[in-house]
Amino acid sequence: MHLDLVTIVVPDYDEAVGFFGDVLGFEVVEDVPATTNDGRPKRWVVVRPPGGGTGFLLARADGPRRAARVGDQTGGRVTYFLRVDDFGAAYERLVGAGIELVGPVREEPYGTLQVFRDPFGNLWDLLAG
Repeated sequence: MHLDLVTIVVPDYDEAVGFFGDVLGFEVVEDVPATTNDGRPKRWVVVRPPGGGTGFLLARADGPRRAARVGDQTGGRVTYFLRVDDFGAAYERLVGAGIELVGPVREEPYGTLQVFRDPFGNLWDLLAG
């Protein structure tokens, strides 16, 4: 058993694909037309880190209730934890892309840590170690 996908609500498919691909280096493994439960068009877009692992289903916010959840899926807590082998390279990639860093780099018992905010408002931990 393994956790295959986690949904992240985003305002726009293409913007999200750009962030996950260009900034985080994820791969788009699926991007196909689909329909909502009531027959409206949508896309089934899945991104995964290089080499596989748990992926994200990019779910475009559909309506005001879901739009209100973009960037606040966990009430302002860090939502996602991205563990990397090369902290320096990943950090520079975030800085180069203009991603908002929240606080300084920290050393914690579980590794080197930098909190950052994605373009949609979600908080992430960049972790190494």
